[in-house]
Amino acid sequence: MTPGNAPGSANPKTPTNGIKMKTQDMNRDWIATAKTLNKALPYLQRYADATVVIKLGGHAMGSDEAMEEFARDVVLMRQVGVNPVVVHGGGPMINAMLDKLQIKSEFVNGKRVTDAATMEVVEMVLSGLVNKRLVQAINGQGGRAVGLSGKDAGLITCIQTDPALGFVGTPNKVNPQVLRDLAEKEYIPVIAPLGAGLNGETFNINGDTAAGAIASGLMADRLLLLTDVAGVKNAQGEVLTDLTAAQIKEMTEAGTIAGGMIPKTETALDALAGGVRAAVILDGRAPNACLLELFTEHGAGSIIRRN
Repeated sequence: MTPGNAPGSANPKTPTNGIKMKTQDMNRDWIATAKTLNKALPYLQRYADATVVIKLGGHAMGSDEAMEEFARDVVLMRQVGVNPVVVHGGGPMINAMLDKLQIKSEFVNGKRVTDAATMEVVEMVLSGLVNKRLVQAINGQGGRAVGLSGKDAGLITCIQTDPALGFVGTPNKVNPQVLRDLAEKEYIPVIAPLGAGLNGETFNINGDTAAGAIASGLMADRLLLLTDVAGVKNAQGEVLTDLTAAQIKEMTEAGTIAGGMIPKTETALDALAGGVRAAVILDGRAPNACLLELFTEHGAGSIIRRN
């Protein structure tokens, strides 16, 4: 008899009745994973049936590995009852295609002029190459993604932002019914930032602006703006994790918020004014950034709430 075994009992490390029994020791990583899931329960309950609009751009679109990880996160969100809506950018891909086709761009005050030839390339890249790549990534993780642009089902109607910039649009009407219909059937909308003009034109929309307008139209619980920075920083360079709209305005007036962060915080403020519960500027370079933000106590960026 093996020491420590009762009479007639089998040694779990030896074959019994011809069946080889597997043994394993509890691993600290496994225990940590289980504890993380356990602690996530109140957040899973909090976001059940919530609408979360995610603006994807920057690092998360830069490689197949990052895209796959993002897609897995989105599918997990849908699996636990969140209604994710993805809005993507694609500026670097547009630039690469314009260069490939030898289409030269003009600039006014540092902003690209989108003429008719450029607009054709923009639509081809955003609605075609980028949108379908993201749809395929989500479907590859077991999700059910549907690719759209703002032109589909009258989702986004635009006015021209500035005649000097050509076919660049600002959303003036959002009809989110198609997104509600898709969410009801548990599809994941993936939206290219294009819109239709009142006279049938096609307009290119800034990706953050499009995401904010869609979030407002849906009265979303969260707008997540994935960026290549850790969040909104104070004058000492420290990331601020919880902010109000009033504080954002004060920091902008003081020059603490400057440069490329200004349009992102403006999008967040517009979304809050449009009925979004909160907006978050977070680091899309961080692994599982969306999950960290929604389902952990510490979050992953700077959350901006109404006053």
